[in-house]
Amino acid sequence: MSLPQLHGSPFIADGGLETTLVFHDGLDLPDFAAFPLLDGADGREALRRYYEPYLDLAQRIGTGIVLDTPTWRANLDWAARLGYDAERLADLNRRSVAFVQELAATRPGLMAVANGVLGPRGDGYVVGATMSAAEAAHYHALQARAFADAGADMATAVTMTYAEEAIGITRAAAAVGLAVVVSFTVETDGRLPSGQGLGEAIDAVDAATGGAPAYYMVNCAHPTHFAPVLEPGAAWLGRIRAIRANASTMSHAELDQATELDRGDPAELAARHRELRALLGELAVVGGCCGTDHEHVAAIAGALAVRP
Repeated sequence: MSLPQLHGSPFIADGGLETTLVFHDGLDLPDFAAFPLLDGADGREALRRYYEPYLDLAQRIGTGIVLDTPTWRANLDWAARLGYDAERLADLNRRSVAFVQELAATRPGLMAVANGVLGPRGDGYVVGATMSAAEAAHYHALQARAFADAGADMATAVTMTYAEEAIGITRAAAAVGLAVVVSFTVETDGRLPSGQGLGEAIDAVDAATGGAPAYYMVNCAHPTHFAPVLEPGAAWLGRIRAIRANASTMSHAELDQATELDRGDPAELAARHRELRALLGELAVVGGCCGTDHEHVAAIAGALAVRP
C-alpha cells in the first residue's frame, strides 16, 4: 500500500515526546510512558500543547506530517507495570489513534498520517531478554490490531534493538492490513544494541518478511553514530527513508543516567541531515528523538529545503 510521504516533498514528524514532557514541561512519566496521559483531561491537554508546534510548522512550510500516537510504551508488559490489563490497554491504543486524528482534523487541508507507534518489549536501550519472531508477532498483536481497528494509516516499530522483534511486529501489522515501517536504533559504533550491523538487520527483516516494511528509519541516535556505517552502493541503504535523530551525541548508557536535557545544537544537527541526504538520497520523513523539539525539526526541514 502506498503512503503519501513516499511521494514528493519530505513530511515532518515530531521530536522527543517524552524528553520534552519530562524536561521542558516538568511532567512525571513513570517508566518513560506517555500513554497514560490520554486517560486524563490535563494529560490530553499537555499532549495537545506538545503536538501544536509541529502542526504549526507543517502548515507554515507547506508539507505533510506523520502524527505519532504517544504509545511507545503501550504494550503488555510495560502497561501491566502501570496498572493496565489487556482490555484497557487495547482501548487506550484505539483512543490514541482517535486522539491524533482529532488533532489533524483541527487543521483542514493539512496532509496528516496517523501513525500507530509500537515500542520494544524491553528497555529500548538494552536488549535484555529476546523473543523469536513468532513470539514477537504474538506479543505485539494486541497493539497492531487496536491501531487497525481505530483506522490508523500505518504503524511503526520504533527503537528496535534486534531484528527478530522487528520481524514479529512487521508480521503482526501485515496480519491486520497495516502498512508498517521499522526503525532501528544504534549505539555509538553504528551497530544495533544486539551487536548486529544496521545493514544486516535490514536485510534480515526484508528476507524474513518478503520486503514487507514500506521503508526503514533510524531513531534515537545522533547522525555521527550511524553515518560512518552507511555504505555507498549497498542495496539496503535505499531502504532507509526516514531519520529521527537524537540531539545529543551521548551514548544510550549516558542518556539513561542523564539528569539534565542535552539539546545539542539544532543548526549542527540540521547540517548533519544534509550530509545524510547525500548518502541516502531523498528522505520521506524527518523528525527528532531524545532531546529534540520543534526548533530542531524546523532547522532540519530548513536545511533540507522542505517546501511545497
